Amino acid sequence: MTTDNVDPVAEGECVREPDPSDSLRTFGAVVQALREHAGLSRAEFAELVQFSKHTVESVELGRRMPDESFVERAEEVLGNTGALRKAAKFLTRGEAGLAAWFRRWAKLEKVAVSLCTYECRLVPGMLQSEGYARAVFDNSIPLLSDDQMEAQVAARLERQKVLYERAHVPFTFIMEEHVLRRRLGGTEVMRGLLAHVLKLSALRNVTLQIMPVDTEFHGCLDGPVWLLETPKGQRFAYSEGQQNGRLISDVKEVSLLCQRYDTLRSQALNPTESRGLLERLQGEL
Repeated sequence: MTTDNVDPVAEGECVREPDPSDSLRTFGAVVQALREHAGLSRAEFAELVQFSKHTVESVELGRRMPDESFVERAEEVLGNTGALRKAAKFLTRGEAGLAAWFRRWAKLEKVAVSLCTYECRLVPGMLQSEGYARAVFDNSIPLLSDDQMEAQVAARLERQKVLYERAHVPFTFIMEEHVLRRRLGGTEVMRGLLAHVLKLSALRNVTLQIMPVDTEFHGCLDGPVWLLETPKGQRFAYSEGQQNGRLISDVKEVSLLCQRYDTLRSQALNPTESRGLLERLQGEL
């Protein structure tokens, strides 16, 4: 999961958010509506509040957290109704380290009664070691800053806690053998990764299967997919691509993806065979 670069804070500017939160977008929409009601262009409003036109635009689009001076000056210019001061108290930043398009799924993960994951690009995030996660984010384009890197790694490791904290919930993973053979980050990183995956896959609520490279059949060639079920019996799916992700709730589409996942489970190595392959790969390093 990548985030936009954070702009340096200039005097009289607001802090750009890695990923806008719903509250920031709502606040921005209110500012824009009040500005337009007052008959002011962005340039005119920017001059009156003593911020750049670019900053005003970023606040209105939910891309920046407005500081106190912005809120106070905007209130004075837009009629002193108190609406912006009150709304500003409820502003929250986007969750650090998680892309905006992923957050809804991340919230569902925390309450799911089952979770199934198929990955063909990387080792699934919930099974990544810290070293492997750092190698993943170190390959981000554009490069991440040190702060962004730490936020990303911390968020990824935080997600893994659910495997231990929700020991009654079944977590099923299928991954391609080739992602384990790619020495991302180097030999030592891969040694640590394989040991970490072996440790997690030994948990009673975790099932890991590996899709071998020499298989002649494959039920999920369209890419990675994640599936979950909520306490109310609702089923959701999630798919992710380049700089985007999609939460899927359509019953027919989710059902189709479940069928593909079930087919893949029958084609992959069973859990015992999969652990054996992990141990062999570990011995090869």
